Amino acid sequence: MKILMGTKNPGKIEGAKQAFERYFDNVEIEGIPVSSEIGDQPLNEDIYNGAKNRVKNLREYAKNNNIKADFFVASEAGITNLIGGWIDINMVVIENAEGVESIGTSQGFPIPEKYVDEIKATELGKVMDKIFSGEKLGNGKGGINYLTKGEVTRIELTKNAFIMALTTFVNGEIWK
Repeated sequence: MKILMGTKNPGKIEGAKQAFERYFDNVEIEGIPVSSEIGDQPLNEDIYNGAKNRVKNLREYAKNNNIKADFFVASEAGITNLIGGWIDINMVVIENAEGVESIGTSQGFPIPEKYVDEIKATELGKVMDKIFSGEKLGNGKGGINYLTKGEVTRIELTKNAFIMALTTFVNGEIWK
């Protein structure tokens, strides 16, 4: 099974791979850096829009390079206050070769109000790097690993968001 994913981020790719391997055999994911067409720190609806744009741009890339794929996927992390206080979530968009779309999100974690303006001006990863004196937390276990004292990693957040989105594709017509 060939999957094109709109990123080169190894943590996101691994999370997607683990999710797809729960339901499919011979999973091959090729990470391709494509534009989200949004800012560095997605807010609210732009979390979905960024993932959707990456999938659209993956399809264009595949068409232009004569690449066939079973799925086109993207994961976009961002902060939202649409359901109360500020939280960080991962939004996943999956489209199959026929263009059927499904979405899913990870569980979210709260963002203290004292950091929101700085995150909006830069991005969550940079603020967390500063807070935890780490480097590029988003490429490994992520800041969430620090916040949960090792209980949850960025890979797991991404994997869970992909599992939620895959419900459309692993339950036949009953969930489409």
